Amino acid sequence: MFKPFIRNHQYNLIKKQTGLLQHACNTVSDPKVVEAVRYSAQSKIMEALPDANEHQKQTLEKVSTLNTAGEFHHYLSSLEPYMTEFAHVTEKQIKKLFPKIKKLKIPELAEIDSRYVTYLGWIDIATNKLFLVYHLNGQLVGVEGKYTLANKKSFCLLCNRHEEVAFYLVNTKSKPANASPDYYKAIGNYLCVNSETCNKNITDVTALEKFIHDVG
Repeated sequence: MFKPFIRNHQYNLIKKQTGLLQHACNTVSDPKVVEAVRYSAQSKIMEALPDANEHQKQTLEKVSTLNTAGEFHHYLSSLEPYMTEFAHVTEKQIKKLFPKIKKLKIPELAEIDSRYVTYLGWIDIATNKLFLVYHLNGQLVGVEGKYTLANKKSFCLLCNRHEEVAFYLVNTKSKPANASPDYYKAIGNYLCVNSETCNKNITDVTALEKFIHDVG
């Protein structure tokens, strides 16, 4: 019986490190250099999953034995059953996160493979808004903000990859104790226009969680 323990962003990191090792095996002639890349890949994978038990560690550590394209492919495929799903969320729960949006457009949840989701993100063209939904410390949270297409590639705050981005501007919910009723503070950052692409790239949730905390 497989017990899922690898989150989407961790699987992306494993895939990235495995790709770097495969590239080294295919292109580098110096065995010492290949072994250095092999050690680095294994170390970064293990560091990303510090809570893995002994069986899980043994499964992950098999990366150190890979050499051929077939072995690399099999390794990644063998990890897929261990991927955890983005915790189930209903349309009703999402609408409750954004009570002020009367005609909230929600993605087709049944069509999403939740194993490959770190956060739910979608654009509502009608309201010119980008919505994010994430499980933070066991609680479902939602963020909404205005987006402006940048019409260029730049680094996304969340996945740190060079992709097509939009400038995302969010009004923070928290206010200083003595703030006037009309006080507001906005935080802006570049985010991937395509959240599906971002979910395929993201290897660390630190920036995502800090952003959600900052605007909360």
